[in-house]
Amino acid sequence: MNTDTTKLKFLIRDRGGQFTDAFDAVFADAALRVIKSPPQRPKANAHCERIIGTLRRELLDRVLILNKQHLRRTLPRYLAHYNTARPHRGIGQLSPSQAETSPPVASVHSSGTVANPTVSGTAIRAYAMRRASTPVRNASGTTTTT
Repeated sequence: MNTDTTKLKFLIRDRGGQFTDAFDAVFADAALRVIKSPPQRPKANAHCERIIGTLRRELLDRVLILNKQHLRRTLPRYLAHYNTARPHRGIGQLSPSQAETSPPVASVHSSGTVANPTVSGTAIRAYAMRRASTPVRNASGTTTTT
């Protein structure tokens, strides 16, 4: 194995037939402990598989990661977006941070505009309503917008 494994301590894997004793031996030679998921528990690894799939579809398939430093900058930005702004179907289209508190109050802006900023360092767009500017007449009689 040609990868630097000095910081790694273990490998978690399922009990799939594709993992042979030779597979485990490669990691044992690299001083990694192989931990197998519980027998006949197909959902034991489901949460891990879910977040890996989400990261792949929503981030890694859309952004070309240049190196380890780029990944270390981009991943925390995406995770902040995932936990604070991205709607999740399982919790009623709220973000996890909104689900822990009370849901936001829906408001309709008749003349509002939609803001379209990107999540920093990613190809993800986070849409939000922006309040429409309203004309205001100042003391000199000229009209400005706020």
